[in-house]
Amino acid sequence: MNNAKTKSDTDGEQYLKDSFQREQELLESKLLFANQNITHNGERGEVNEKHFIEYLRSHLPKRYSVDSAIVVDSNGKTSNQIDIVVYDNQYTPTLFAQQDFCYVPAEAVYAVIEVKPEVNRDYIEYAQKQAYSVEALERTSIEITHAGGVYKPKPLFKIITGLIALKTGWQEGLASNSFKDAIQMPYTNQTRLDFVTSLQGGHFDCFEKGNEHYSQQNHLTFFLFRLLSQLQSLGTVPAVDWNKYANVLTEQSKPD
Repeated sequence: MNNAKTKSDTDGEQYLKDSFQREQELLESKLLFANQNITHNGERGEVNEKHFIEYLRSHLPKRYSVDSAIVVDSNGKTSNQIDIVVYDNQYTPTLFAQQDFCYVPAEAVYAVIEVKPEVNRDYIEYAQKQAYSVEALERTSIEITHAGGVYKPKPLFKIITGLIALKTGWQEGLASNSFKDAIQMPYTNQTRLDFVTSLQGGHFDCFEKGNEHYSQQNHLTFFLFRLLSQLQSLGTVPAVDWNKYANVLTEQSKPD
């Protein structure tokens, strides 16, 4: 008899835990292979980003697109290059797309995530700065016409911000006091990462104000389900005021 089916029938919860753990181990092996065999830091980082992008694309509902991208607003301001952007592509198009590169309108963004070799204080601060480059952009929101009338402009939600890595720089992982000190020191008064995930060191998130969550095992899957829950709570992105973008084309350019 199929051993997996037997395990599912006799102890379904353990079957799920083991399956999730094996999936994490599979991703870990890919990251370790890249880290140990790719000699160029930039190429290694890009490969690891693609592994995480592939994981999210295969697990998030199709309404969420996942890419490495730059975020742009209706004033032409742009973010830094972001390792992973989770965004709406159902109601919002990307801009200036070519090959594997695109600009994502700020209104379409659900989450921005940095991928690094490990979680440490420097990378936490870097991820905060990356997040702030997106949060500082202007997002529009206009009324939506429907069969029964008009919906008011959707209030802007907080964009999810995070850092994900294979390991941590602390022996105790994300349970260490050093991590807790680092995550409490935001880059600005507005920017603090919503989550940090280390496949080998744990998961932390503070999606609900005043309520912090830490995982004890299956960190990757715990991160996924917590992210899914938070995305679910956000609903849809705001309707873009495309006239605001169009106005840029009719305004007289300012002299350099």
